[in-house]
Amino acid sequence: MYYRRCFFILESETVLTAEEQKEKIRRRYQGINPDELEVIPALPQDSIYEDKIRRVAVYARVSTGDPRQTSSYELQRNHYLDVVNRNPSWILVDIYADEGISGTSLAHRDAFMKMMQDCADGKIDLIVTKSVSRFARNIIDCISYVRQLKAMVPPIGIYFETESIFTLDGRSDMQLAFMATTAQEESHNKSEIMNASIEMRFRRGIFLTPKLLGYDHDEDGNLVINEEEAKTVRLIFFMYLYGYTCQEIADQLTLLERKTKIGRTEWSPGSVLQQLQNERHCGDVLARKTWTPDYLTHKSKKNRQDRNQYRQTNHHEAIISRDDFLAVQMMIANAKYGAKGVLPSLQAITGGPLNGFVVIHPRWQFSLEDYIAASESASNKTVSYDRSDEYRAQPGELDLRSFQVARSEFFNTRGISMTITSSAILFSKPCYSKMNYPVRIELLIHPGKKVVVVRIAAQESKVSVEWSKGGGEQMCKAKSIHGSAFLPFIFKLCDWKSECRYKIEGVRRSIGEAPILVFDLNDATAFLPNPDENVESIQPNRMALCPGLPMLASRRFIGAFPAQWSDGYGKLFYRHAQVYELNYFKENGKWPMEEAQYETTEISPSSETEIQKNIAELMDQMSKNGGDNGPETNENNS
Repeated sequence: MYYRRCFFILESETVLTAEEQKEKIRRRYQGINPDELEVIPALPQDSIYEDKIRRVAVYARVSTGDPRQTSSYELQRNHYLDVVNRNPSWILVDIYADEGISGTSLAHRDAFMKMMQDCADGKIDLIVTKSVSRFARNIIDCISYVRQLKAMVPPIGIYFETESIFTLDGRSDMQLAFMATTAQEESHNKSEIMNASIEMRFRRGIFLTPKLLGYDHDEDGNLVINEEEAKTVRLIFFMYLYGYTCQEIADQLTLLERKTKIGRTEWSPGSVLQQLQNERHCGDVLARKTWTPDYLTHKSKKNRQDRNQYRQTNHHEAIISRDDFLAVQMMIANAKYGAKGVLPSLQAITGGPLNGFVVIHPRWQFSLEDYIAASESASNKTVSYDRSDEYRAQPGELDLRSFQVARSEFFNTRGISMTITSSAILFSKPCYSKMNYPVRIELLIHPGKKVVVVRIAAQESKVSVEWSKGGGEQMCKAKSIHGSAFLPFIFKLCDWKSECRYKIEGVRRSIGEAPILVFDLNDATAFLPNPDENVESIQPNRMALCPGLPMLASRRFIGAFPAQWSDGYGKLFYRHAQVYELNYFKENGKWPMEEAQYETTEISPSSETEIQKNIAELMDQMSKNGGDNGPETNENNS
């Protein structure tokens, strides 16, 4: 079979030269005879001066709630009533006015938002206001709402009287954008000037002291004690020092009908906390506790040394002693850990094998320096233990100096261990059986040796923690110990990373008949976060801390041993036999142990007896006087 190829030659268009193309375009744009077109004229643009029935809204705003600003508002209101009345085609819908509200944000501008809603509901045709700055000092808000109103059907215009701008005029956009920018910058300048003025006042010790329960202002503006109100303040502080919660104090004040600064007799936990945290009650003034990062949003935030702060002690007469005030602040800071009652102290052991150990307080955030000082104050410097590696085998004894005792971490065993994270401690199951299944325990630490001991807590112990749910072998269920109060100092002591978890193998020893668990933090195995979910894909170089040693890994963590372990698989036999956790506790005899209180602070708050006495006296006086603690005022509770 034969196939024949057919070729078709098409006649192509003649290619025009550049000059011919230009001539063609010229002929096309000469157009046609105008008589052949019918022109349909556009409707005239809307004008503010057009004689047309309009439903008019007036928007007015004054920037502060000062009574002296009332005149400004009344002048604006009366002026625009006259403007509307002079124009017979205008019908006044309403005068929308915001008082004491900044124009840099739409927050709390209720009248403005109501006006916008009425526009959306078709009740308004035109908005009249004094100036762009009265409408909004934020350029984004100004342009956004102008465009939103223009997009409505029918479009709604705004007339800015001072600038003579009508937003439905096509030529108004550029002028409006310029004026809105100017208004925003003006607000910015005012904010900078105000901040500079406040800074100069503070540098000269001229502080703002708003009304506060317990104080009045004299004719010179100085704080003077209001004795009747001061009784309420003292009762609040003494009750909190004694261990009452803010809710319990609020309930008691409400029951006694004690008045707040604005004359209310109903108290809330928040209002109680405000009184407890105000430094003016101890005679000090702290200026600039908060600051405003953005002058447009006006949202304040806590000043964490973002701006200068100024403190003046003994600025005025105190209602509460400074030591009582500082003790309350420490109690408030530790309340999140469950701490209650008077200012605690650390318990340090002064004798026996636990000499120098400090009982860890689980509900109070003492510093690492506090634990070290408490340990050193109780340590018996005359007692020493030989930790030398040098040892000579006795005659007839096998010389084991070159032998090592392998670390239990290298074996797949479920022994005594605890795992520590930045927020909690969890013990392995054998820990519970070795301790005879107690429900509550105490944790002790020797910060110098970095050793932790677990002992059974006494029934009356105030520093115990619950480590199991239910006692006995059948009922015991492991429970993690939350340690937000004390784990930060342990991580700092051991130079651990907060993102890792650490596992420490331990041993059981006895002091007399009492079992204890001993953990050496120096031998912790670190578990680093695993970036790969597939454990099999972990590369050996991830174990750079200790190459060649067996790798522990899970889906979430990778085990990493201390670098010094790469020299061997354990400690030399005689070194191991003399380490602290074995040598200290091998005796079974009775050990003399005493616990000494170590005061970590230099402050001396009121004693428990004094607090009880003051509470009783104040409540007795208030019960006799009823709820009257001074005249009512219109000032805000501070």
